[in-house]
Amino acid sequence: QQSMYEKQQREVSHMQAYVDRFRYKASKARQAQSRLKAMERMEKLLPAHADSEFSFEFREPSALPTPLIAMENLCAGYGDKVILEKIKLNLVPGSRIGLLGRNGAGKSTFIKMLSGTNPPLSGKLEVSAGVSIGYFAQHQLETLRLDDTPLDHLARLAPDKSEQELRNYLGSFGFHGDKALDKVAPFSGGEKARLVLALVTWQKPNLLLLDEPTNHLDLEMRHALTMALQGFEGAMVVVSHDRHLLRTTTDDFYLVHGGRVEAFDGDLDDYHKWLGEQEKEANAKPSDGVISANSALARKDQKRREAEFRQATRPLRQKLEKLEASMEKLQTRLAAVEEQLADPAIYEESAKNKLSELLKSQGPIKEELEGVELEWMSLSEELETMEQAFFA
Repeated sequence: QQSMYEKQQREVSHMQAYVDRFRYKASKARQAQSRLKAMERMEKLLPAHADSEFSFEFREPSALPTPLIAMENLCAGYGDKVILEKIKLNLVPGSRIGLLGRNGAGKSTFIKMLSGTNPPLSGKLEVSAGVSIGYFAQHQLETLRLDDTPLDHLARLAPDKSEQELRNYLGSFGFHGDKALDKVAPFSGGEKARLVLALVTWQKPNLLLLDEPTNHLDLEMRHALTMALQGFEGAMVVVSHDRHLLRTTTDDFYLVHGGRVEAFDGDLDDYHKWLGEQEKEANAKPSDGVISANSALARKDQKRREAEFRQATRPLRQKLEKLEASMEKLQTRLAAVEEQLADPAIYEESAKNKLSELLKSQGPIKEELEGVELEWMSLSEELETMEQAFFA
C-alpha cells in the first residue's frame, strides 16, 4: 500500500510540475489550451491508476542535438509514385507533433521516411550526429521472435546487464516473474505491443516516431504510456486515432492533406470541423466532363450521384449518428462526475468513500468514451476517403 501511495504522489508531483511548465504556452494556440485542460483533468485521474501494474519512464537520452532532423523541399513516396512533396520542417528537442489527416493521405509514409525505412525521393534530409530514433508501428509486432522470451529480446540489446536488472525493467511493462520467461508466440496483441514499447524505451531514443501506439493497449497501459510521454525530453511525432493521447502529449498539429504536410492552427475540435467542411465541398463538387456544370443535365447528374453515394454510405452514416449520440450521453455523464470532483469538499477525509466511488465510475466512462471517439474518428475518415474516391 505504501508503494502504491508513493507512486501516486510521484505521479501527482510530476504531472503538476509539467502542467505548471506548460501553462506558459497556453496562450499560443487552441491546441495548447486544449492540452492544458486535458493534463489538468489527468491529475484527477491519477488516484484511479495508483494500483496499475504498469509504470515506466523514458530513459534520459544520451544526447539532444539541435536540430535532430532538418527537412527542406522533400518528396516522399514509393518508387515513381510521389505521395508527399515540398516538405519543410525541423524537428528539435521538445517538438511534440501530432499528425492529422484522412487514412491514405500519407501520415505513415511521412513517419516511415523519418525512420529511415523509406528514404525520401528527393530533397534535403539531414539527420544530426547522435540522433537515436525510437520507432513504433504495428508491423513491428510481427518482427518479434516468436520462440524467444521477453528477457531474450531485451538481453540482446543489453548483454552487459544482469538478468535481475532486465527482469525488474520488464516488470514495469507487466512482464512479472515467469511471464518474462514465456515464449512470445502465444502473446496477445497487447502483450506484443507492450514488449515492443519496452524495447524502444530501453534504447534511450531522443526522437520518438509513434504510429498508432495504443491500438492494442488496455486503459492502464495507455495511461502509463501517456504519463511516460509527458516526461520525454526529446522530439516526438505521433499518428493516432486516440484523441486522449493526442490531446495530452502533443503541442502542435500538422495536417497531411493534398500531398502536403503543413502546420494546422487548431485543436481536434477544429480538425473535426475541417473534416465536415471537406465533406460539404466534396458533395458540392460539380461533375467534370463534356456536360456543362451550369446545365440542368449536369445538375441532375450531380444530384443522382449524390443520391447514389448517400445510399451506398447509409449504413456507415447511421453508425456515425449512433456514435455521436453515445458520445453526447457519455460526455454528459463524465461532466457530472468531474463537476463533483472539482468540488474541494470531496477531498476531505469525511468524503473518502464518495471520492473513491466517483473515481471508480470515472475510469470506465472515460474508457468507453475514448473507445467511441476513436471509432467515430476512424469511421469519419473512412467516409471522407470514400467520398473522395466516389466524386473524383
